[in-house]
Amino acid sequence: MTPVLPRGDDPPIPPAPPAGGNTGRLISANMLATVEQASTGSDPYRVDADGVPYVPVGDGGIVLGVRLGDGAWDHAGDHAAPGACLVHADPAAGYALAAQACAGNLAEVRTGAAAGETGAVIGKRGEGGRVIVVFDQSVLRRLRPGDQVAVRGRGQGATGPVPGVTLCNIDPALLDRLPVEISGDTLTAGVRAVLPSRLAGNGIGRPTPMWDLDLQLTPASADRHGAAGLRLGDLVAITDLDARFNAGYRRGWLSVGLVVHGGSPQPGHGPGVTVIATGPAGPLAAVADPAGHRGLTEEAALEVARAPR
Repeated sequence: MTPVLPRGDDPPIPPAPPAGGNTGRLISANMLATVEQASTGSDPYRVDADGVPYVPVGDGGIVLGVRLGDGAWDHAGDHAAPGACLVHADPAAGYALAAQACAGNLAEVRTGAAAGETGAVIGKRGEGGRVIVVFDQSVLRRLRPGDQVAVRGRGQGATGPVPGVTLCNIDPALLDRLPVEISGDTLTAGVRAVLPSRLAGNGIGRPTPMWDLDLQLTPASADRHGAAGLRLGDLVAITDLDARFNAGYRRGWLSVGLVVHGGSPQPGHGPGVTVIATGPAGPLAAVADPAGHRGLTEEAALEVARAPR
């Protein structure tokens, strides 16, 4: 991949973070969360891109039957994520939960009928400081809103394995289970699609450690961007996007993320991506495989989360 260099009037690119990784020095933090109850206002409707009201289903709470590997538009839902969303009633604690929980982290149910069962964090869900956790379907059926869950946050602060690439929102242990290769000074991610930053909708300008980015894609528009086969758990790359802090346009940069929730009829919304790596194009590269890409599986996420470390 040939990197796109910044123009002379672009802000200078900051010095690259050191490479080599600091996995052995990462801190783990036990945090309390509760299983979210899906909620709505006194008016239950949202309005789709054609101006038609609809009742959103699957946006938060406990969602049964939606799995990693399902198509982003397979289900008649709105922002439907696989598993359960976790929150905290205290806003400050909720922000900390969202910021420090990372894909691949362990989540253990502490109260209720599913007490003792474990799941894996796979990403974030913007509004409300939500953390998305996959559980076995048998566990989801026993979960109830308000059940307490302990999340072992680990991953923020990890240094990239090559100079210039910043990791975020991921326990480095999960990288080994994703189609990511390191060769010399380049990290290359196998992705379902490489998409332009103009498709980034809800979440743009927001802090990356706490928000996902919605892709403004529909089943009708996805094909022309090579994303017709987009699935939950896929990796995608977004060009000209710097997501180290608050996600925003930066020519010549690349961001790679996990698809963590499905599509939405709302304008400006769509399948959600939790960014896991960002950096200048060159040190960070992406190779698209629209037909054969295999992203994160439920089995891999649970195995990594449950492994001792």
